[in-house]
Amino acid sequence: MPPPPSSRPAAVAQPLSRSGGDGRPAAPVRILHLGLGSFFRAHQAWYTDRAPDARQWGIAAFSHRRQDLAHALTAQDGLYTLLTRGAEGDRFDVISSLAAAHAGSDHDAWLAYWRQPALAVVTLTVTEAGYARDPDGGLDLARGDVAADIAALRTDPGAPVMTAPARLLAGLHARARAGRSPVATVPCDNLAGNGAVAGHAVRELAAATGRPELVAAADGASWVTTMVDRITPGTTDADADGAAVRAATGHDDAVPVVTEPFSEWVLSGDFPGGRPEWEHAGARFVADLTPFENRKLWLLNGAHSLLAYAGPRRGHVTVAQAVADPRCRGWLIEWWAEASRHLGLPGTELDSYRQALLGRFENPRIRHLLAQIAVDGSQKLPVRILPVLRAERARGVVARGGARVIAAWMLHLREGTASVRDAEAGRAVAAARAPLPEAARLVLDLLGPGLGRDGELVAAVVAQVTELGGP
Repeated sequence: MPPPPSSRPAAVAQPLSRSGGDGRPAAPVRILHLGLGSFFRAHQAWYTDRAPDARQWGIAAFSHRRQDLAHALTAQDGLYTLLTRGAEGDRFDVISSLAAAHAGSDHDAWLAYWRQPALAVVTLTVTEAGYARDPDGGLDLARGDVAADIAALRTDPGAPVMTAPARLLAGLHARARAGRSPVATVPCDNLAGNGAVAGHAVRELAAATGRPELVAAADGASWVTTMVDRITPGTTDADADGAAVRAATGHDDAVPVVTEPFSEWVLSGDFPGGRPEWEHAGARFVADLTPFENRKLWLLNGAHSLLAYAGPRRGHVTVAQAVADPRCRGWLIEWWAEASRHLGLPGTELDSYRQALLGRFENPRIRHLLAQIAVDGSQKLPVRILPVLRAERARGVVARGGARVIAAWMLHLREGTASVRDAEAGRAVAAARAPLPEAARLVLDLLGPGLGRDGELVAAVVAQVTELGGP
């Protein structure tokens, strides 16, 4: 733990620099990452930094959307401060595992890393929307960016592309053409079976190009499924976070990351080219990931979605504010009871997990904005909420807590056009603005084709719209 802020005068603050003695020397690049955001830097990069063989495993990371972040990290030799905010106080760690940072538009550099013999692992954090899926779970071939990538790859497999599946496919082809050994591709987004999801999207994309060599490259890939967990708020107050780092450490850091003390990473799959010793940093490797990913997706992420859409209706801005509200807390407990019935885990384990979640949500030093969680509900709710809704319907009941999440999202779409950030914003807002109960039917069908034909479920969503104070 660094000395208290008072012992570090701001005047001596210096930029982070490996040449200045900060962090470790950059390790050789053996991991490639897509999605250079806060969660990656608080999670996968942190695990790699803590692995006992970290000096052998450098990461080259590419942005998926933000271009400025790569430039800021390059100016700091890839170093950044991880500010871990616990209820008792702060911890500041300089993370050294990022050997290189690139803008996502640097496609030539992206392909060059794939051709390197030492490359063994490719990870990605592109959010649920980044997999370009349609409501049935397949690749959305009608999306403009997907169609453009198919056309580009059909003409030239090395052409610049935009979507995550296309970037992966272009890299797999470049590696195969260079005659290199297979690598493990490791998605780290909140999707059930995310390894299979990513693999399916890439194979569908390859088939759509009509190029046999791209199909062969996609078929020869190794896909690892993961469950990731660490609450990492967006850097909405970077100036304040930077001031905290400066006061505590004496360093100027343009891109610090704030996170919570808790972290979990569970993986299942093959690593043909090897991997860091992540298990010694706290990761777990299991044969069957399903119980772990469902527990996290339904209890943590599902609860986040509930609070993200229902909380603002009661004047709340952060998770901590919403969970302190007795009414929101009651909604949370009801949702957890519905979801827990279908997890197949011991009751004592689930009780402990839910209690731990309450403590994490209540952490007063983590400012987790509900607006951040609310992004891309059309991609998140099908994996966080619908499995429980369907399981409850199979036992002959309507999940009132699940219906409440759908209703709150519908009101978010219906009333907050300016604040809606969603991959399907146009369709979703149009559906939500139809007259009731038609709006409920359309929204349910958008999330899960055919759900809108369930009259009881539609009625339950409409009832929750009324309970939440909607029109």
